[in-house]
Amino acid sequence: MTTSTQTTGALPSASPSSQGVDARGVLALLDALEAHPHVDPHSLVLVRHGHVVARGWWAPYAPDQPHLLYSLSKSFTSTALGMAVADGLLSLDDRLVEVLPDLADAATGERARSLTLRHLVGMGSGHLAETWDRAQAADPDEPLRGFLGIEPEREPGTVFAYNQPCTYAVGAAVQHARGQTLLDHLRPRLFEPLGVTGTEGFGWQQHPAGRDLGFTGLHATTDAVAALGVLLLQRGRWGTEQLLPAEWVDEASRAHLPTPHEPEVDWRQGYGFQLWRQRHGFRGDGAFGQFMLVLPEQDAVVAITSDTPDMQAVLDAVWTHLLPGLDDDDDERTGSAHDGALRRADEELARRLAALALPPAGGAAEPTDELAWDGLLLTPSTVLRPGDAALRDVRVERRDGGWWLVVQESAAPEDGRAVATGQQVGAGWRFEVPVVAGEWRSLDAPVPDDLGRTGGGAVPLAVSGGWVRTDDAADGAESLQVEVRFLQTPHRLVISGEPASASLRARWVTPPLRAGSLAELRSPALARPSTP
Repeated sequence: MTTSTQTTGALPSASPSSQGVDARGVLALLDALEAHPHVDPHSLVLVRHGHVVARGWWAPYAPDQPHLLYSLSKSFTSTALGMAVADGLLSLDDRLVEVLPDLADAATGERARSLTLRHLVGMGSGHLAETWDRAQAADPDEPLRGFLGIEPEREPGTVFAYNQPCTYAVGAAVQHARGQTLLDHLRPRLFEPLGVTGTEGFGWQQHPAGRDLGFTGLHATTDAVAALGVLLLQRGRWGTEQLLPAEWVDEASRAHLPTPHEPEVDWRQGYGFQLWRQRHGFRGDGAFGQFMLVLPEQDAVVAITSDTPDMQAVLDAVWTHLLPGLDDDDDERTGSAHDGALRRADEELARRLAALALPPAGGAAEPTDELAWDGLLLTPSTVLRPGDAALRDVRVERRDGGWWLVVQESAAPEDGRAVATGQQVGAGWRFEVPVVAGEWRSLDAPVPDDLGRTGGGAVPLAVSGGWVRTDDAADGAESLQVEVRFLQTPHRLVISGEPASASLRARWVTPPLRAGSLAELRSPALARPSTP
């Protein structure tokens, strides 16, 4: 091992071999992630023995860009609760109706009245299924009232159900006790002591009631995810400071309720306090492949952001390729005979991490028939298909020696298309992107101040694409295909059109879970809504 030591600042870096990591395992993991047809990797950070031994982002993603964590946000909410308990502001045995007495009248059933923070943080409310939509429908202005009005089918603490209002309630309790939002509390109490930088760009989506959602919506960097993982690995200790009680971490990371009915094996290992048990250690995770893997037996943490519908595939790749390279007792990696191979692997990994990049979209930079495309207005078909974005139109323009797309969101439902697909229609954002062939072009797309609560600032994007001739187009017909990546989220939108019918399709590779304007696909910290 190296002689550098961890301080209360950022984690030190070290070569993989100096920390007992075989870089060939990391390289094999990178190969597996890139080769999987349904995994779009964005970042990877590996920490071993308190040292960062691998850290990379696939261009066009970058270290300083916060990334939507979806349900990995829950692990940060649980951490905030642990701090509030340590400070004596809350107790796990506090009943929700006592912590938030203004809502007590909404709990008309005995089981709802008995709900404690322990029940809620462990997803043990006694409900048998998700209740967020029902709670929202019952009281759109205050979903906690709606939630408390839904009497659990079982005794609290006896059955697991992944239930967003549980985490929302925990976050509400912490925010009430602190008198500030979750993020405003975590900046000085968690991120600053961990040495996490760039937190001014972090944001947390809020309910109109004024609370950070807690169960989703946090935009933070991969470094922040890795740092939280290391804090949990070290049982709440960071350098000379005990930021979180060791007893809390022990309690939070053990299985409180079984999860036998989950479809994937690494979701069937039990659930703690907003942390999943897994075949190796425990984790926080979020939709489409956001991971914080804590591996106590290996003294390691793996942080990953990505876009994938197959999250188990990512875990399988980690267990298959990376885990064997974290075996300190492997005789094949001891002795001078293997030192040279390990050093060469370290060097190869460093080169690989520095050059990580996602392949650009295909297509030619120019159409064969410029006149057919210049000024063409593409519009969608009558009925949106599942997974389509609600765009009103896209205009193709040639200017300044290049090609541009002027993208206009729908301002209101048309012909029931949005209702039929369950999509909320955007607020009417208009933005422009260049047609860039053979590379990724990053840009900040401005958002007008008058676009309501999502207005102001800009949305970080990356675009790539061009004109593609279809295989069966003997007559030379071609279509336009441009991929737009929303760099602070997992999501990417493929915009395609063809000139004969002037038809448009805007298809999500993985649709955002929270429907709304495309202008919302960024950290809320970037929005600067106009004030009336």
